[in-house]
Amino acid sequence: MQQRTLSKCTRHALFGGAALFLCALWPVNAAADAQDTSANPPAAKPAANKNAPDASQAKQLGNITVTAQSRSQQMEQVPIALQILTSQRIDTQAATDLSKISLFVPGLVVDGSQPTQPNYSLRGISTSDFGIGTESAVGVYIDGVYAARSGGALLAFNDIDRIEVLKGPQGTLFGRNAAGGAISIVTNEPTDKFEGKVTVRVGNDGERYEDALVNIPLNQDMALRVSVLDNQSDGWIKDQANGQHYGKNDDWGSRFVYRWNITPDTRVLWSWDHERLDQPPRPAIGLVALSNDTNQRPPFPPNPETYLNPLTAPLYNDATQAAEWRHFDGSTLIIDHSFPWGSFTSTTAWRHFNTFNDEDNDGTDHVVSYLDTANIEHNNSYYQEFKLSGDNDLMDWVSGVSFYSEQARQTSQVNTNTSSLDTLAQNVDGLGLPLTEITEGLQALGLPFNLLGDPWREEINNVGRFKAYAAFGDAIWHLNDNLDLTTGLRYTEDKKDFTWYTPLRQADAFDQTVSQLEATGIIGMLPPEAQAALGAFGNNIIFPNAVGQWVQTQNSWHDFSPRAVLSYKFTPNVMAYASATKGYKAGGYNSLQVGSLYAPEKVWNYEAGVKAMFPEYNLMLNASAYYYRYSNLQSSVLNPNFNGSGVPFYTVMSSDQHAHGLDVEAQWQPVRALRLNFTSAYIDSTYIRGTSTSGVSLSGQPTGEPFFSATAGMDYTWFGVHHGNLEFNAQYAYRGPTRCNADSGFQGACLTTPLFTVGTSTQRTDLRLDWHTPDQRWGVGLYANNVFNKRYVLSIGNDSTNDFGTPYATITPPRVYGIELRTKF
Repeated sequence: MQQRTLSKCTRHALFGGAALFLCALWPVNAAADAQDTSANPPAAKPAANKNAPDASQAKQLGNITVTAQSRSQQMEQVPIALQILTSQRIDTQAATDLSKISLFVPGLVVDGSQPTQPNYSLRGISTSDFGIGTESAVGVYIDGVYAARSGGALLAFNDIDRIEVLKGPQGTLFGRNAAGGAISIVTNEPTDKFEGKVTVRVGNDGERYEDALVNIPLNQDMALRVSVLDNQSDGWIKDQANGQHYGKNDDWGSRFVYRWNITPDTRVLWSWDHERLDQPPRPAIGLVALSNDTNQRPPFPPNPETYLNPLTAPLYNDATQAAEWRHFDGSTLIIDHSFPWGSFTSTTAWRHFNTFNDEDNDGTDHVVSYLDTANIEHNNSYYQEFKLSGDNDLMDWVSGVSFYSEQARQTSQVNTNTSSLDTLAQNVDGLGLPLTEITEGLQALGLPFNLLGDPWREEINNVGRFKAYAAFGDAIWHLNDNLDLTTGLRYTEDKKDFTWYTPLRQADAFDQTVSQLEATGIIGMLPPEAQAALGAFGNNIIFPNAVGQWVQTQNSWHDFSPRAVLSYKFTPNVMAYASATKGYKAGGYNSLQVGSLYAPEKVWNYEAGVKAMFPEYNLMLNASAYYYRYSNLQSSVLNPNFNGSGVPFYTVMSSDQHAHGLDVEAQWQPVRALRLNFTSAYIDSTYIRGTSTSGVSLSGQPTGEPFFSATAGMDYTWFGVHHGNLEFNAQYAYRGPTRCNADSGFQGACLTTPLFTVGTSTQRTDLRLDWHTPDQRWGVGLYANNVFNKRYVLSIGNDSTNDFGTPYATITPPRVYGIELRTKF
């Protein structure tokens, strides 16, 4: 295959550029050190926009320094719809990862019920498939580095400075897969001051949370920052059969950051992250009432009118390998150098993680309906970016090239047994209970053979090798003192190599029994239909395609993604903007469908907004209206007849969608002691083209995204209380009901029964009362999240409904409350 010119040039530049740059720079640095032996000030960071606020300004209402456009800017100067979650906001609500606080960002949904397989949705755009063949349309970036795959995209918060949620396509500003938006997580860097902090929380359900950090200046040019966290709890729901607790926390992480100011103009920043997650999987609560006889088959088909209320129903999960764990390690090396005309930054990153998630998929402990699935992943990724930036009277500009390489392996397992497959034969194929009948017939003759209850496993193994090359540029043209034109362009080239391998099913005990029947000649004495049934069980049932074959495909895609933004400042504090932006995500594959291929995703987003600050009233107002059209959006959906086996399984559906919406944000501090906030999002999202897995056309129907979501909150401070300040914080979040379509019922997103409803509006209220000294050296807080204990049924799992008759539900956890102690030094 002939390489494109850009690919070859980028490859050589990326692997050789860093070394050449350091070699060329070293003599200059050495000479500078020889001439100046006095104390070195900290190295200058990449050139900032000359309009960026200083540190004191950043503490004022709405004046937060962000890097949303790869430049340091005041939030109110960025012509993008974005919302900021500060470290103070995260700590106030005792959030341990983004899923615990995403409800307070209208338009953003982060499902963290399975932390190794999270789902991100922003403005209704979501790619919920967890297979390595597809990726999320919402990019997650940690210190500018793309978080590879879902398995490493939802990590515990560890020494976070802020989170920038950028709505709409961000392809020219961030790297891969920001077609639906970007979530930029920015961590703290080492400082020149010795300091430390310790936080301890103790709460209900055995919650025990500790985090600690220490910042150590090693000398005048070097500093080290070390932080650790440990999050443990006993769980909020118990299995009624075996006493196993679910909903537990068991997460431990550490972070090391080292800074070296080589010269006054050159800085090296190196970080290492480690996380170990090891906890029970998401609980599956069965909806059909069953007796204690584990050989009782559920009524088929199940009747929703008789479903149990999952918020009060007992939990019975019997997955033999039930566990969810992740081991994650990541390292990032940033080298930046300031020139008189601008700055150069090199970012090199490596990420590695292993994940395992095995969960119950029938919500019972009955052997005749046993089903569990496991997702096992191994991932290594490498990222290199070189970036140049600068500013002058004419423009502020950023340009660069990047390279991304990833190797991923995935095993998708289905674990059941021969008794459950007998149930499948009866419910789906109408064949009665062949293995039960054969076993009973043999035992009636006094023959000690049993074909029931034997373990049965089928799996698909995938290997993905992916590479992406990009060149990008973004410039803010100062047309006059008030009018700016921003133009940006990213060229991306993706190359993917993907493999499927389906081994023969594993059923050793069953095969041994059949071999004994053959060796004794008993099989030849069985009726023809019994012999045919045993022959059918000799093959794969769930993954019957291309068994024992390696199937491989290679594909490449390329794309130009532009953006243009016109912004005008009516006053120094009031700006309006209009933008047109294209987003792109490479094509992909369904890990479970051999030979599948999906076209790239593309979106055009048109937006207009206003950002206003009224300092005399301490008031900030932001608003934006938008319209987007999305092509080939890849979504994970339940297929009722996967592979023709009659077994439902999650596959990927492509559709075209469009939406128009409105975002509004307001912050007001009428007096020193009181601060108010309000944020809302309205969206009308519908299908242009789409066909459900049952064959129903979804064209013109809603995608499921609610019309409206909003948050409101207040913070009030009493000063001088026992030599400190007493703060009361209240935050309220609302998300409207799901807009159901023809496929929502089978997908489990909408359902109304006599005892519960799926798809209702959701609410949450968080409260905190906190006392601390004015210098924050000591502090104690009482907090309660979901203080009114609002509980909801998130979804119905129908992957075992149409075969075993065992629907199950996932639900939200109960109220969380506790006490927090803090100290700083």
